[in-house]
This record gives sequence, structure tokens and C-alpha cells, in this order.
Amino acid sequence: MPKLTVCFVVMLLMCLLCFEGFGDLMKIEVTSGAFKNGEMIPGKYTRDGDGVSPSIAWSNIPAGSKSIALISNDPDAVGGDFVHWVIFNIPPDAKGLPENIPVEDMLSDGTIQGVNDAREIGYCSPCPPSGTHRYYFKVYALDKALDLLPGAPRSGLLKAMKGHILANGELMGLYKRR
Repeated sequence: MPKLTVCFVVMLLMCLLCFEGFGDLMKIEVTSGAFKNGEMIPGKYTRDGDGVSPSIAWSNIPAGSKSIALISNDPDAVGGDFVHWVIFNIPPDAKGLPENIPVEDMLSDGTIQGVNDAREIGYCSPCPPSGTHRYYFKVYALDKALDLLPGAPRSGLLKAMKGHILANGELMGLYKRR
């Protein structure tokens, strides 16, 4: 009986190591031409500036991806986590989003924008009342295009993505009001 237990533990550890390595292959690299991971977001992309969305780029999208989604949030918001951007059904061959995405329900390539926590479509630029806040840009590669309407909130997007995420990655920028 002890040999069986030892074999089981060894096999379990091997499986975990395999899955850990597999998980590394399924990580999306997320970058921006506006700021580096962990650095300050320039004022241009905030309410102190023009308030336009920054460029966001990604790589390592797995083969078989049918769409890409992005959620941006501020976990340091006074009232709790604040969603700044919900955008999905981005074509899988897209390499990112350019700066200054228009505030439209649906873009010409079929990309759909959801509602942020300011109850607006599109990007809601950072405007923290005090202190330095973290802003995450989370990118997801999905095995299907989602059947969601424009204006879907983060909760609806997360529910629709459940069981369909092939890979994910994130970029984090910081911002403090001037």
C-alpha cells in the first residue's frame, strides 16, 4: 500500500509540473506604448489630460482563439473595485488596440464596447481622488466570439467568458492626480 501512495504522489507532482509549464505557454504578454508595467500612466490618458485610451498591445495569443477581450479596473477605488473599460469580440488576429479608441458601441471591425462603472460606453480615464492607484489592463484570448450586446457590464462579460478563456495576461499602470 505505501508504494501505491508514493506512486500516486509522484504522478500528482508530475502532473502539476506539466500543467504549470503548460500554463506558462498560455500567458499573453501585454504592453503599452504609453507606459511600462508598474510605471506611471501619463496624464494624457487620464481626466487630468485628454482622457483618451492608451495603446495596448499583446502577443502570444494561442492558435484557435476566436476573439479577444479586455477589462480595465482600479482595485484601489474608494468605493471598491472600479471598472474603467470593458471591450470584447476583438478580432483574434488583432495585435492590440490603438490609442484613442472611439466612444462607440461597436467598432468597424466588430469589436464591441461594454459599460464601465461610470455607466458610460468605452474607456473611463483614471481620476483617483487621492493617493496612487493601480490600473490593470487584463487581456483574455477566448475560444469563441461572445453573444453579448454593446453596453454589457464586466459581470456579464465575465459570465460569458467562463469556460472559454484560452489564455490571459495583464499590464498594470499607476496614476496619482497632479
